[in-house]
Amino acid sequence: MLRELASKFSVSWIERRASVRKKFQVPVKVCFAPEKNPHNITPCEELFLSGETVDLSETGIAFVVSTIRVKEKYLVGQERVLHVEMDLAGKKVQMRVLGKRYERVGIHASTERYLVGAAITEMSSEDRTKYEYFLRNGKKLLKTAGVPAFEMGVID
Repeated sequence: MLRELASKFSVSWIERRASVRKKFQVPVKVCFAPEKNPHNITPCEELFLSGETVDLSETGIAFVVSTIRVKEKYLVGQERVLHVEMDLAGKKVQMRVLGKRYERVGIHASTERYLVGAAITEMSSEDRTKYEYFLRNGKKLLKTAGVPAFEMGVID
């Protein structure tokens, strides 16, 4: 009985520590953050990848893009910081993320894409407010904006 109680406590404690991921598919634009001025969040200018998010949480995002590198630089690895711009129901949100992992998705070379998991490292307070509001109300916001709501639930 004591073991069962301890097990329930540790499971609920772990669930509270992890951010809840919500499955939303919204457009995303990804580029490498400028290395000269690390504190200035600027939009992607020349070289960028377009894709869509798979899931969002308070601490990270997952997105799908067509390639894992731009020229000779990989999106994940070497502590490379990425600049991400998302369109959340008509509101642009910009953030810096650090790619943590990736995997190839798609069943054929012609449909090959890459799923990238990234931790959010920096975001302006205004963008953070918009982002957290979207996390709480995204399904309703997408519906009122005329965009099909793609929220598919919560992953534990």
